[in-house]
Amino acid sequence: MEGLLRQVDGYCERTDFTYWSEPVNALTNFAFLLAAWVMWRRVGEDRLPLARAMVAVLAAIGVGSYLFHTHAAIWASLADTVPIGLFILLYLFAANRHFLGLPLGWALVATAAFVPFAAVTIPLFLRHPFTAISAAYWPVPLLIAIYALALRRRASATSRGLAVGAGVLVVSLAFRSADMVVCGQIPLGTHFLWHLLNALMLGWMIEVYRRHRRRAEG
Repeated sequence: MEGLLRQVDGYCERTDFTYWSEPVNALTNFAFLLAAWVMWRRVGEDRLPLARAMVAVLAAIGVGSYLFHTHAAIWASLADTVPIGLFILLYLFAANRHFLGLPLGWALVATAAFVPFAAVTIPLFLRHPFTAISAAYWPVPLLIAIYALALRRRASATSRGLAVGAGVLVVSLAFRSADMVVCGQIPLGTHFLWHLLNALMLGWMIEVYRRHRRRAEG
């Protein structure tokens, strides 16, 4: 229990462990809630339970990240990162099931394959100082790009949508990775831009899925 209560300081904006030491990092998490609200309205007219689940997890990401940037404790870090991991797996399952058209069993197997994929690629990103701080996340745009390439002939519009999502995520991760690097010149840091761009990217990825399903249903 004491381990979960331990506080951590990993962001440029934070100068102490008071609740509002990261006001910009904290408040920009409302971008996730805004994206979730917009996408909830957009998927409301469609019978897409996976899309609704993604929207719910998107909102949870915003809440969890807000808690982490205010409480700065290990338990809050878990509230931040667990929903992100859940969103990745949920979207992968949806992509395997509906973008690639895999049967349920194979879709689950392909989704579980993310674990060894991450285990192989994360050490590669850990080798470079700039990507090391976000090494756990860098495999994601790489994987999205792989899916975009795989779909370029059979679902070109979805492929382009995924490529856009991968590009936005790369820029978003660059800002996340630069936060402590530019701290001496920019006391606010750049982590808040990760929030804004990541909220946009996750909302867009749900929209890509929604559009794909609507095209598939004709």
